[in-house]
Amino acid sequence: MANTAQSSYSFEDLSVGMAATFAKTVHEEDIRKFADVTGDTNPVHLDEAYASSTRFKTRIAHGMLSAGYISAVFGTKMPGPGAIYVSQSLKFRAPVVIGDHVVAKVEVISTVPEKKFVTFKTQCLVGDKVVVDGEATLMVPSRD
Repeated sequence: MANTAQSSYSFEDLSVGMAATFAKTVHEEDIRKFADVTGDTNPVHLDEAYASSTRFKTRIAHGMLSAGYISAVFGTKMPGPGAIYVSQSLKFRAPVVIGDHVVAKVEVISTVPEKKFVTFKTQCLVGDKVVVDGEATLMVPSRD
C-alpha cells in the first residue's frame, strides 16, 4: 500500500539537506494500468514470454512508473500541493520487477530565492540498489 499522508512546505520552509520519501510495492495491476494510461504497451512490460527472451529474463516495470513515484513525493510530501515541475533529469540504473518495493527519495540541494526554484537530488531505490537517479527543479509557492 502506498503511503499517502500529505505535507505542505512553502519556499521559505525549505533548506539544503531536507529530504522526504514515498514508498510503494510494484504490482501487476500497476504495470497494466500504467500501460493503459500511457499507451506504452512494450511487451517487455506486459508479455512474460517475450520478456523471458530479453536480457532481463522477466517482465520489468516501465522506468517512468518508478519516476512517477518521485513526482508523488513532490506532490504529497515535499514540497507538497502547489509545487510545479520545471525540469527533471533521469538515469535508469537497474530494472524494477513485479514485487519490488520502490522507495523514492528527494533531497533539497539548492534554492534560487528570486525565482522560488528548489533543486532536488532524486532517487528511487529497491533495497540498497539505486534504480533511478536524477535531479529535479521545482517552482515552489511562497508564503507571500
